[in-house]
Amino acid sequence: MKACIMCGGEGTRLRPMTLERPKPLIPLLNKPSVTHLIEHLRGEGFTDIVMTLGYLSDMIESEVSRIKDINIRSVYEETALGTAGGVKNARAYLEDGSFMVVGGDHVLDMQLSEIYRFHEHNDAMVTIGLICIDDTAEYGICDMDSENVIHRFLEKPNPGEVFSNLVNTGIYVCDPEILDWIPDGEMYDFAKNVFPALLDAGKQIDGYLVQGRWTDIGNHEMYRAACKWKLDRMFEMPASKYRDASASARIKDPVAIGGGVDIGSSMIVGPVMIGEDTVIGDHVLIGPYTTIGSGCVIGDGVHILTSYIFDNVHIEKGSAMFSSIVDNDVYIHRNCTLETGTVLGQRVVVRNDVIISGVRIWHGITVPEGTHVMANMTDAIA
Repeated sequence: MKACIMCGGEGTRLRPMTLERPKPLIPLLNKPSVTHLIEHLRGEGFTDIVMTLGYLSDMIESEVSRIKDINIRSVYEETALGTAGGVKNARAYLEDGSFMVVGGDHVLDMQLSEIYRFHEHNDAMVTIGLICIDDTAEYGICDMDSENVIHRFLEKPNPGEVFSNLVNTGIYVCDPEILDWIPDGEMYDFAKNVFPALLDAGKQIDGYLVQGRWTDIGNHEMYRAACKWKLDRMFEMPASKYRDASASARIKDPVAIGGGVDIGSSMIVGPVMIGEDTVIGDHVLIGPYTTIGSGCVIGDGVHILTSYIFDNVHIEKGSAMFSSIVDNDVYIHRNCTLETGTVLGQRVVVRNDVIISGVRIWHGITVPEGTHVMANMTDAIA
């Protein structure tokens, strides 16, 4: 089975996390999200991957080259081509049989092979993976009958326009014939252009209602939600072997701790994941739904609740954060508070006694001592 993964976008809604990395490389449980996706596809029996690359493509290629036991090829977009245009750009690798299309920012635990087999046993040119979602405002919805045939679409419906909560996941299984419906070298989208044209021409489009979880990490809220339900899966795992890492720490499973971690007399309540070579001081509270990367230093008395900390982050004594995201190489000094929704870009420095009220701070910025930050900081203070 073959899949085409679309990785061309810049991920502007996720800035500052995407200022220096492409969206598919954002860490999810201390591993790039696209690596999770490819490993899932491999586990479902997919043997060949074609990646459509644009923004910071060399970083993605370097990362996926480490994944074994699956064949991965890349094609490149000099300009943005949209979902369908990007797939058409990879035509040379997609003409020999059915293929699945997925987004490089998709986070899922679905049985994708089921959609693929359903498509191969039916006559439609394309099958769309569908899932039920309560809030459809940010998605395209579909009207599907009991025979799995789709009759209409609507992108991002307004109140009063919602005729279904069956959401288009952006997961498609296509026959190569669909490539003839996509112009060469143009910005072209499956949901906005290709599918309406197929329906207008009387072509059948099938839907498949998928069981399991799915999201794309299109913004920070979606990212935090994806981290949370990925961590939920730790409850299904055997108890972690953590007690050799600390005799004095109080740890409640599920907790996964990397090698070389040093933990003082602190409390950790899972689900929590901690990367390698991280040092955690005394009287630290780390609450459920938290990840901490590798090479971090967490000072005495720090509180970290429902937050996602990347690599080489230093947090000094007495600071606290909740529902926040902290990127690589950040230094947070003493007695700082990061409130819900805070996002710190790479190499941010937060001086003593700072409060950050749920805003974003761009990479490399230093926040002066005693500041209460209530608006996004995209430029350094003079």
